[in-house]
Amino acid sequence: MPLWEKTGYDRWSLGFDDRTPIYRQIMLRFCQSFVRGDIEPGERIPSIREMSALLKVNTNTMQRVYLEMEREQLIDSKRGTGYFFTEDKKMIEKTRLDLALGSLGRFMEEMRALGCSDREILNELETYIKGEKKNANRS
Repeated sequence: MPLWEKTGYDRWSLGFDDRTPIYRQIMLRFCQSFVRGDIEPGERIPSIREMSALLKVNTNTMQRVYLEMEREQLIDSKRGTGYFFTEDKKMIEKTRLDLALGSLGRFMEEMRALGCSDREILNELETYIKGEKKNANRS
């Protein structure tokens, strides 16, 4: 199955948010797909031109995405063959943890904006998790 079918690259551009630079959104989607396992370690990813056409974004935007991901050691370029996601297990785990902490940070900001104290947030989380476990046991 072609990579763009597994990852749904062709649908990524449908949800671009005006508040965040497009290149950051594309990087986030790459990282999420990678951490979820939609993109395998060492797997070749489409070229800058292919991704630009697929996402209907400027090639300069995609070039920035690839440069940033290379800088962060998420991908490697191999002259003449393309771009490949890292096989470094520590980098993969770091990426997963970074995504998780980012989600947690946004969650905490939203809860605090609603006026919830840290204690209330923790209590609600514990209640939620216990409810999830009970529901999972019923299945």
